Amino acid sequence: MEKPLPRPTGQSRTRDPWWDNARFVSAALIVVLHSIGSLMSRHDTLAVYHVGTWAFRVPLFVILAGVFSSGGPLGPRQLRTLLRNIALPALIFSLLFSLESYALGRPFKLHITELPWTLWFLMALFFWRLLLPLVVQLRHPLLVTTVVALAVGYIDEFGMRFAASRTLVYLPLFYFGWRLGQGMFREWFASRWSLPVAVAGILASFAVAWHGGVRGTWLSMSHAYAADTPLGMEGAWLVRLLVLASAAALVLCLLRLVPKRRLPLISVLGTGGFTIYLLHPLVILPFRERGLIARADTHLELIALMVGGVLLAAVLGSPFVRRLVQPLTQPPVDWLFAPMPAQATPTPITPPKQALGKEFRITP
Repeated sequence: MEKPLPRPTGQSRTRDPWWDNARFVSAALIVVLHSIGSLMSRHDTLAVYHVGTWAFRVPLFVILAGVFSSGGPLGPRQLRTLLRNIALPALIFSLLFSLESYALGRPFKLHITELPWTLWFLMALFFWRLLLPLVVQLRHPLLVTTVVALAVGYIDEFGMRFAASRTLVYLPLFYFGWRLGQGMFREWFASRWSLPVAVAGILASFAVAWHGGVRGTWLSMSHAYAADTPLGMEGAWLVRLLVLASAAALVLCLLRLVPKRRLPLISVLGTGGFTIYLLHPLVILPFRERGLIARADTHLELIALMVGGVLLAAVLGSPFVRRLVQPLTQPPVDWLFAPMPAQATPTPITPPKQALGKEFRITP
C-alpha cells in the first residue's frame, strides 16, 4: 500500500513546507502573467513565458488543490466548509470585482453563473470537491475522467457558464493531485535519478515555447475545440490529451525541484496562496484599465512589471494581509447554519440472562 505524502491539515500545528513552497511558486507565476498578459501580443518573449510556464500556473494550482482534498464522504461539517471557504468567497469577490469595474467606468454587471477573470477556479473547485468522493469509487478513475475531459471538447454547451468546461477538463489533474497526496510517485520525489530528468523537463517546456506553434486556445480549456489544430476537429482530442499529459509530467518535474525544506519567507508566503489568488485581480485591474500597464514597452519596463508581480504576490500572501482579509476569504457563517447535532454514544442493551433462559427454554 502506498504511504501518503505528508499533508498539512486544519488540525495539525505544523505544515509541510514543500507544498507551501510550491503553492507560492504557482501563485507568483499567475500574478506575473496577469500583470503582463495584456502585452503578450506585442512581445514574443512574453508569449514564450506564457506557454513555458503554463503547466506551473493553473495546472499546478489544480493539482495542489487535489492534494489537499478528501476523497471520503462529505458530511455536514465538510459541506459547511465548502460553503465557507469556496462558495461564499467566490460570490463575495465576484461582487467586489463588479463594484470595482463599475467604479472604473464599466457598466455594472452582477456575475453569478460566469464568474469574472480568475474566479472560475473557485466554482470549479467547489464541483471538484463534490465529485471527488464519487470519482474515487470508480474502477478506473483516471481513465474515466480523462475520457470525459477529451469528450466535452466536442460539446458546445460546455463552456464558461458554471465553469463547466474547465471543471471537467481539469478533473483528471485534480484527481491526479489527490493520488499524489495519497503517496503516488513517492519514489520519483525521493530518487536521485529523477533530478536531472526534472531539469530536462523544465528546459523542454521552454524550448517548446520558444519554438512556437502552441496556440492559446489549446491551453485555455474554456470552450469547445476549434478547427485550428494540425489534426483538425477529428484529432483535436489528441492535442488536448497531449496537453494534459504534458501538464501532469511538468508539474511532477517542478515539484521534484521545489525544495522540501522550510525556506525563509517563501514557505510563510506559500500558506497564503489562496489569498494571493483571490486578491491580485482587484489590485491589477485598475492599473490595466487606466492603461498604466500598456505603457510598458522596453525590456527594462517589462522586467520591472514581472518583478512587481512577484512582489505583489509576496505582499498579498503575507500574514498581515491574510489576517486583514480573512472575513472575506473565510467569512463567518455560523449564523447561517443550525447547530450541529450532538452525536450521542449508543449504549448497548444486554437482556437479562434469566429472561432469555425462560423465553427460549425447551420443555421436554
